[in-house]
Amino acid sequence: MSNNLWWFGRQRSVVRDFRTGVSIHSHTNNSRESLEFIERLFETYGLYRHLMRQGRKKAKQNGMQINLSRAYWTPPMCPRTAFDCEKGQIENKLELRAMVSITDHDSIAAPLLLRVVPEARTIPVSTEWSVPFRASMIHLGIHNLPSARAQELFDQMSACTRSRNEEDICDLLSSLHAIPQVLIVFNHPLWDLYSNPRVIFEQDLEVFLGKCGGYLHAFELNGLRRWDENQRVMKLAARWNQILISGGDRHGTEPNANVNLTNASSFTEWVEELRVERLSNIMFMPQYDEPLPLRFYQTFMDAIREYPEHPEGLVRWDQRAYHPDEVGDIKPLGALWENVPPALQMILGLATLAEGSLLLNAMRSLRAKPTAKLPDIAGQEGT
Repeated sequence: MSNNLWWFGRQRSVVRDFRTGVSIHSHTNNSRESLEFIERLFETYGLYRHLMRQGRKKAKQNGMQINLSRAYWTPPMCPRTAFDCEKGQIENKLELRAMVSITDHDSIAAPLLLRVVPEARTIPVSTEWSVPFRASMIHLGIHNLPSARAQELFDQMSACTRSRNEEDICDLLSSLHAIPQVLIVFNHPLWDLYSNPRVIFEQDLEVFLGKCGGYLHAFELNGLRRWDENQRVMKLAARWNQILISGGDRHGTEPNANVNLTNASSFTEWVEELRVERLSNIMFMPQYDEPLPLRFYQTFMDAIREYPEHPEGLVRWDQRAYHPDEVGDIKPLGALWENVPPALQMILGLATLAEGSLLLNAMRSLRAKPTAKLPDIAGQEGT
């Protein structure tokens, strides 16, 4: 079992030893990104609490109730644009052949659509499966489903998500693990998506790994999580005798901040390298060195921009964000109001003004320096 980790800014010469770059874990407009976190944010800070009260009052006057647990937004990139973004970084910056696996939340629509495009006809059918486990939510990257059974297996995953039955979840993971070409990745293993008390999340994590850890093939070092969290993932992987893998988690227009390097000639061959040879080579790209708050801000700006080249009905941000109407049917926000509420206009206006500010320009000049020497991973190779 061997893991190698490199930084492009310091160790780019190692790229010459490989033929292929692999981008996994990225999102298109087929992902539904929950807006429930906004409610938690608004409950925490006084100004936001005031804005939320005003918003609820305004909605009530219009015969609606704010229900952020059912509201969601969709990333701005369509499947083809997202594929080209990831492929372009690998081909242009790394000068390698590109393999891309798109993993929308609980959807396989993007890879199925892309398979009609000649350049993407071999893209694996993959998804990010939302697995409810006790009080927590776990995200698993399920890559390279067999084409003939992809819809059947995806339907089984969806049924498990709805039923929340632990035994059914473990049984399905066992079945997926039994398919040699399938790759099962534990995405951002230490991100508590429900913000549970730490002791609850850690208990759920231990029970999940105790029951299902044998069906997982790699733990993800996430390109949108802090370096100290990724270091803790390294220790978790070592404790469970797991290899590590890249996963950029792109939601905006910035390409994935890390990729895998390989000499495999197909995605299935690369899966065998990971599952059988237990070999993973990870390259962190320059954007990972940028301050994380700046990168989140850039993703937010990508989400609220107008995209004139998009199909009609997906140009503006309020056509790509959704909320239940007065009878509970999900509709684009733009269809639910005549004008953007003043409080929201203020927030969006301030965010847009900040884009060219001296503060942000100064932040761009900084680098969130990772450790000069990458730590050894117990039982594995560190670079």
